[in-house]
Amino acid sequence: MNDYAGQHEVISENMASQIIVDLARYVQELKQERKLNFHDGRKAQQHIESCWKQLESSKRRFERDCKEADRAQQYFEKMDADINVTKADVEKARQQAQIRHQMAEDSKADYSSILQKFNHEQHEYYHTHIPNIFQKIQEMEERRIVRIGDSMKTYAEVDRQVIPIIGKCLDGIVKAAESIDQKNDSQLVIEAYKSGFEPPGDIEFEDYSQPMKRTVSDNSLSNSRGEGKPDLKFGGKSKGKLWPFIKKNKLMSLLTSPHQPPPPPPASASPSAVPNGPQSPKQQKEPLSHRFNEFMTSKPKIHCFRSLKRGLSLKLGATPEDFSNLPPEQRRKKLQQKVDELNKEIQKEMDQRDAITKMKDVYLKNPQMGDPASLDHKLAEVSQNIEKLRLETQKFEAWLAEVEGRLPARSEQMHRQSGLYDSQNPPAVNNCAQDRESPDGSYTEEQSQESEVKVLATDFDDEFDDEEPLPAIGTCKALYTFEGQNEGTISVVEGETLYVIEEDKGDGWTRIRRNEDEEGYVPTSYVEVYLDKNAKDS
Repeated sequence: MNDYAGQHEVISENMASQIIVDLARYVQELKQERKLNFHDGRKAQQHIESCWKQLESSKRRFERDCKEADRAQQYFEKMDADINVTKADVEKARQQAQIRHQMAEDSKADYSSILQKFNHEQHEYYHTHIPNIFQKIQEMEERRIVRIGDSMKTYAEVDRQVIPIIGKCLDGIVKAAESIDQKNDSQLVIEAYKSGFEPPGDIEFEDYSQPMKRTVSDNSLSNSRGEGKPDLKFGGKSKGKLWPFIKKNKLMSLLTSPHQPPPPPPASASPSAVPNGPQSPKQQKEPLSHRFNEFMTSKPKIHCFRSLKRGLSLKLGATPEDFSNLPPEQRRKKLQQKVDELNKEIQKEMDQRDAITKMKDVYLKNPQMGDPASLDHKLAEVSQNIEKLRLETQKFEAWLAEVEGRLPARSEQMHRQSGLYDSQNPPAVNNCAQDRESPDGSYTEEQSQESEVKVLATDFDDEFDDEEPLPAIGTCKALYTFEGQNEGTISVVEGETLYVIEEDKGDGWTRIRRNEDEEGYVPTSYVEVYLDKNAKDS
């Protein structure tokens, strides 16, 4: 597509350089030539108009002189016929008449000359000057038309030059479209977003008729998620749903927990300012049905959904150096692979350093074979490389230790024995460990806020029903005013009473609800929690 667009840019550039620039200059020349032709036409028109005015003037003068000559002749004849007029007056009148006749003759000759001249100029104007001017304008227009035709030919040539390349680009687009492998593309998505954990093994039969101490398989679902109660309950419908089908508001509430540690409470001398004092939850055991429901419900997939968002940046090339965009198990494998690669590089550099050291010893013993000082620079460079690789290895080992330090919480539970469960202990709030990101953005084991959910092994046909709201497990009173400005938090006012739907799981945040559509996280130290005993017992 880029090459295809580039060919159009080539066409544009060639049109600008070979056509537009020349045409712009040619248009200016045509404008100047047209201006000169119109100027010549105006001059010819002004000249013929002046000749016409001169002709009219001589005509009127000739007419006036003829009338005056007639009046002088009539006056002379009148004076000559009058016997009372003296001879001198008659002579004077005769002379005056002759003068007027002479002036009339002169005006006639002048008028005749100007008339001939005007007729000649008029003939030249209509048959020579104006036709020549129009001929020039016509020739100019014909040249313009020819030039436009040449420009069209030039454009055709410019376009024809890139047609083969455009054809190849289009062939490449078709080839790329035909080479799409939907199976491979979907497999890439699976490889990028899979959790990396192995599914739990079969649950072993526990013989309660034996007085001996019972143990369960390390790969059982009960131990992989924690201890299990002996009274495994089935029946009823699962309240947890697969994560892609959770209602949008619930899913967004789960995904938008705050990504930073909770703020410290305001300084207060009030005894009620003790953050969540006796209400702090304790890690309790829970029925195996909870563990199985967790495996099928949405919470373990929430992390995968967050990885999906981070995976988008991975596709765009912004892969974090510490592989924090991957689930813990995949991240551990990637970090371990990176550490192994760095160790191999360090070993190579050390072997190279040993070889250079041996060569330097040979040069020292046999100076004729080479200069030992010439190897110092290479030796120093190899040492620097080893140091850099060791620092890089320490960095990745630290990240690996951090990941492995978070995972043992699961492996430690695998070594617990279900027989240690004390059935006499009063049941507390269900705090089953669920995989999700804590409000500080790290991957932690979160305590479940849901009440006991009964699972029917064969009843999964309702997994696509609407998500029911989480039940309230108690109430809380806001000790201080908190402005929930970060995503996933909720604002509370001092003294306000709200419902608790999820206790603090050790990350410093408590999830509360004001009404059906308004819920979020607040710092645990900002509220005083009163858990509902009935919710605990259930």
